[in-house]
Amino acid sequence: MTSTTTRKLALLAATACLGLASPALAKDLAIHAGRLIDGLSRTPQTSVTILIHDDRITGVQPGFTRPKGAEVIDLSKSTVLPGLIDAHDHITSEFDGGNPVVEAVTRSAYDDGFVAVGAAWRTLQAGFTTVRDVGADTNLVVAMKRAIAKGVIPGPRLYVAGAPLGPTGGHGDPANGLVPELTHPGWADSLVDSPEGGRKTVRTMHRQGVDLIKIMPSGGVLSIGDNPDEQLMADDEIKAIVDTAHSLGMKVAAHAHGKTAIDKAVLLGVDSIDHGSFADAESYKLMKAHGTYLVPTLLVGDTAMKIAKAHPEQLNPSSAAKALKVGPVLIKNLGDAFRAGVKIAFGTDEGLAPHGDNGKEFALMVKAGLTPMDAILSATAGGSDLIGHPEDIGSVQAGRFADIIAVDGDPLADVTQLEHVAFVMKGGVVYKSGGKPVRP
Repeated sequence: MTSTTTRKLALLAATACLGLASPALAKDLAIHAGRLIDGLSRTPQTSVTILIHDDRITGVQPGFTRPKGAEVIDLSKSTVLPGLIDAHDHITSEFDGGNPVVEAVTRSAYDDGFVAVGAAWRTLQAGFTTVRDVGADTNLVVAMKRAIAKGVIPGPRLYVAGAPLGPTGGHGDPANGLVPELTHPGWADSLVDSPEGGRKTVRTMHRQGVDLIKIMPSGGVLSIGDNPDEQLMADDEIKAIVDTAHSLGMKVAAHAHGKTAIDKAVLLGVDSIDHGSFADAESYKLMKAHGTYLVPTLLVGDTAMKIAKAHPEQLNPSSAAKALKVGPVLIKNLGDAFRAGVKIAFGTDEGLAPHGDNGKEFALMVKAGLTPMDAILSATAGGSDLIGHPEDIGSVQAGRFADIIAVDGDPLADVTQLEHVAFVMKGGVVYKSGGKPVRP
């Protein structure tokens, strides 16, 4: 027996003992799809066979075929779609109703790590096979991305930003609202107060393993004291970060609520405006001209409004009033942006709403004026284009990862069907079938 064979057998034995996913063996699958929304066309196909070898799709054929040696998965009575993409998520955090000020100084990234394992599983079970995480402890979320990629834990494939970059006193400053004497060794790592500081931080984070950069040019809602209407990052700081990230092959997402911050961030080259609450016709014209995506995050606005009305004490000081102001604007903004021709990518800002409820964003998008197909395309083709990997994710076609989901009904007639995903495959591995979890 060769040493290579011995190592493979040892790895198989170890993963089996630990209950972890084993290294994939070569296999061929054929999925019989009754109706296929492929993430590319606005017209569904009927009665097709999706061919899969290992973790990739090799073809889509008309009719129900049974290739020799292939295992057949019968979804002939279902609507089949590409695995969904949430382009604005926080997989390592989840709202628990606790006092946010207390938790800011009593919870660590180690606590968040245990939350993240369950959050990743529930997100995958909801049919979201890809997540763009735009705000987390950098070391934690990079390690989680690697653990999922290696099969150590199940979860969506992650593209991560790590800690968001913003100015002292801005939306991402962990010390907001706390006494000045209270400090933490890591709290200042993501604070940027000069172009030089921005360049160095981006380069450092690239070295740490992030895939993109998130900036905070405006104030926010769930932070203490800062104003969502105001631009808090200087233009030269934004430009330095964007230019440095792009030079390293990374995209930039901008948390921005106020019009000034939105317009400046677009002009300075960010790839997406996340939230975009107080954009106007001029903003949409700029976004369309620059090809900037809007990631509307309606679910977080809806959830924050409900908490602000029922339990304002569960939010940071000043946050309830801001939530009541911003929440209703998000839906109108999405409708206006969509009608203006702005590119849309699906995003929930999960973490405030429970992970696994990501699909509830679809109904809110339809309420804003999108058709169910438009909403679906924002979570497939739109998300893959924004992330920058349409050759891998976001569609059912040859060469793409075998990330495939199915629902029992027709989401084009009732988009809430996407809240009840019955089948989930990621990379050729089935994680849910018949509405029940499958542990590989």
